[in-house]
Amino acid sequence: MYKKEKKQTILGSILFYIGLLVLWQIVFWMGTEVLAIWESYTFPSIVGIIERFFELWKDGTIAESIGYSLGRGVIGYIISCIIGCIVGAVILNVKYLNTYLKPMLMGIQTLPSICWVPFAILWFGLGENSILFVIIMGSALSIALSVESSVRNVDKIYVQAASTMGAKGIKMLYKVIIPAAIPMLISGFRQGWSFAWRALMAGEVISSSVGLGYTLMVGRNLADINQVMLVMIIIVIIGIIVDKVFFSFIEKRVLRKRGVYIG
Repeated sequence: MYKKEKKQTILGSILFYIGLLVLWQIVFWMGTEVLAIWESYTFPSIVGIIERFFELWKDGTIAESIGYSLGRGVIGYIISCIIGCIVGAVILNVKYLNTYLKPMLMGIQTLPSICWVPFAILWFGLGENSILFVIIMGSALSIALSVESSVRNVDKIYVQAASTMGAKGIKMLYKVIIPAAIPMLISGFRQGWSFAWRALMAGEVISSSVGLGYTLMVGRNLADINQVMLVMIIIVIIGIIVDKVFFSFIEKRVLRKRGVYIG
């Protein structure tokens, strides 16, 4: 029964998106050909996007851009995770920093990633280091706050029960606190990835010579709205794939082990 419902859901999703694409093309056709409300170069069309995809795929631009962007994104995200875990642990264990530094980090986290681009260019120039800096500033603080919140919100009854059985120090941390915090930590790392991916695009738009962000800006400079829309769609699809394939897979395994996931 479950498998049947799942197939129906997948089929329904496919039909929905096909209908959405058809509607999109009809709106383009009505607006440009029938009613002449806008010019064809100001509104992307499904046909134009598909044609542009095959053109850029044929000359290798799409594959190269995706490769560079994913490479930068993964490296920047890993560094952000390391920094975020360290900062989160420090904030968690030093009461003074938790009281005064944490609110400041929460405020800085609200800054759009594009705000860090001028600093990146001035400090690191127009290169890979500047892009990595933007990624780190865009996601490390989010991860740090997630680590601190995840550990702090572990149910106290677990700690008390473990204490009565003699667990303390490092043993308490690795055997009780971290396993209990893992579900929330996964959510925090997932959010950190989304911030890192968005920050990467902000960095590539300004200071890159290859990548999805750069390809998007080339489309803008050429007034090619189909290329701009194509890159935006690719960015969204990659973000969804990473989330569903990697983070959802890990989350399901963790929840299954705890007996709270059915599927």
